[in-house]
Amino acid sequence: MKKKSFWLISLLLVFSMFLAACNSGNETSGNEKDGDKDEANTGEPVEGGNVTVAVTSAPEGVLEPAYYGSAIDAEILNFMTDGIYSVNDELEYEPDLATWEISDDKLTYTFKFKEGVKWHNGEELTAEDYQFALETMADPEYTGPRFNYVEGIKGAKEKKDGKAETIEGIELVDKYTIAITFESVKINNLENLWSYPMPKKHYEGVAIAELGESEQVRQTPVGLGAFKVKSVKAGEYVELEKFADYYKGEPKLDGVVVKVIDPAVANGALQNGEVDIMGVAPAQVEELETMEHITVEETKGVGYSYIGLRFGHRDQETRTNVDDFDKFKSKELRHALIHALDRQAMIDAFLSGKGTVSNTVIPSTFWIAAEESELNQYEYDPEKAKELLAEAGYKDVDGDGFVEDPEGEPFSISFGHYAGNATFEGRSQAIIQSWNDIGVKTELATGSLVEFNLYNDMKDKDDEALEAFFGSWSTGSDPDPSGLWANNAEWNYGRWVNEDNQRLLDEGLSEKAFDKEYRKEVYVEWQKLINEELPGIPLWENLDLYGINKRLQGVHINAVGYNETNTHEWYVTE
Repeated sequence: MKKKSFWLISLLLVFSMFLAACNSGNETSGNEKDGDKDEANTGEPVEGGNVTVAVTSAPEGVLEPAYYGSAIDAEILNFMTDGIYSVNDELEYEPDLATWEISDDKLTYTFKFKEGVKWHNGEELTAEDYQFALETMADPEYTGPRFNYVEGIKGAKEKKDGKAETIEGIELVDKYTIAITFESVKINNLENLWSYPMPKKHYEGVAIAELGESEQVRQTPVGLGAFKVKSVKAGEYVELEKFADYYKGEPKLDGVVVKVIDPAVANGALQNGEVDIMGVAPAQVEELETMEHITVEETKGVGYSYIGLRFGHRDQETRTNVDDFDKFKSKELRHALIHALDRQAMIDAFLSGKGTVSNTVIPSTFWIAAEESELNQYEYDPEKAKELLAEAGYKDVDGDGFVEDPEGEPFSISFGHYAGNATFEGRSQAIIQSWNDIGVKTELATGSLVEFNLYNDMKDKDDEALEAFFGSWSTGSDPDPSGLWANNAEWNYGRWVNEDNQRLLDEGLSEKAFDKEYRKEVYVEWQKLINEELPGIPLWENLDLYGINKRLQGVHINAVGYNETNTHEWYVTE
């Protein structure tokens, strides 16, 4: 999705090999082999045609932006939805469905929607559809995960808490105009505002509490994008057909099929033409580069992988994170855990070298990224890890080869990892073995890798089995990390709460932060805090990788995805 920053997340979130399916680098193409680009552009466009997009996990089937929680559902939604704004190659926000003006006090944004834009059911888009989306997401009965995209609007929290019937800060000016007033001035109020209208008439008669599971969302969804849903085969595919009345122009393709395939046969599917485009795992690249009709795109994106550490739980009623789990309270322990990991070796072994060791949770693509010289580097050093453990009181008291905690009690870590391609098992075992090797007894949570959607659900519910857990995030175009790391952020899955953390994040969004240099200074200071405290263990920045059949042309890749901006211009040459 175009605002995939912190919603993928449930994600979300977490696919290290398939972040490429959710985002890409900030260039139109990456490291193409010499001559590939010219070869890819030969052949004349044919009228119509269909393409197949492959995904390697089944979608959850939630085809409404306000409710989905799966990166695979996002893959489908990108073909069938558009938002108020889009993000260009420089990660700047540009008008799409609407233009906007900002008041002198920077509190009120007035949006003017284009006239004549049609929903897939033929209804015209109006400002009332946008109002309906915002009011729905602030409703106490809303079951989706994205209230954070409306909570900054004046009065949204009061409605969410049942103290108001409507959101005070929303004014419907006329059929195509709506004014949104925020609680406070923040540099990224626009970026953090929900961008997707909802088809109000399509959802008439459906209770908000039931909307996410409704037929209108799962079987007969309605969007504004270049393609509309034709049929859904749960767990297998979603077939989309072109929307001839698309406001940017009739799509060149007849349709797109998003199809689930077994990762083990992905390269074969690209080889035989069964698949036209897909995010690929690093281990697939070498073979794909031998295929004359396949182009491999390799770009640096906005994703990273990390190991989360649990510090508490989330109080869902108050929407706050509570730090009541003390296993990782020792900073020396956390430092020992990262020194025990040979991150470069894991990149080489499990990502075919397609990644870069990272010591921050801000991708280097962003202008706020700290210089490596300003950060602790945490080189692989198991002996130093053992020294840190001993200094903190973690010692092997009973002689079994594993440390006890400073009180002399048995100490162990339950580590979780989601299921996927063959490298995931090796990666999880490498992490577990690395910690066992320094004397920290570590076992795989539940005894096996966990199905992806269940894994996300376990994180959402603070499952006790996930004391430490592997994850990946695609941060989207806004560099502000609050949605993942703020004290009370829903996707702060470690539930880490720290006064300096929140102070710096708030300062990075304050009115002072309209000074770009000041804002960068604040975020560099925040990265130094995260780098020192290690509430999560940064592992590496991911490279975004795609395999594309040369018959498919017109695909534009930037930092927020390959199917985010111009799918109506895609075409095939045979």
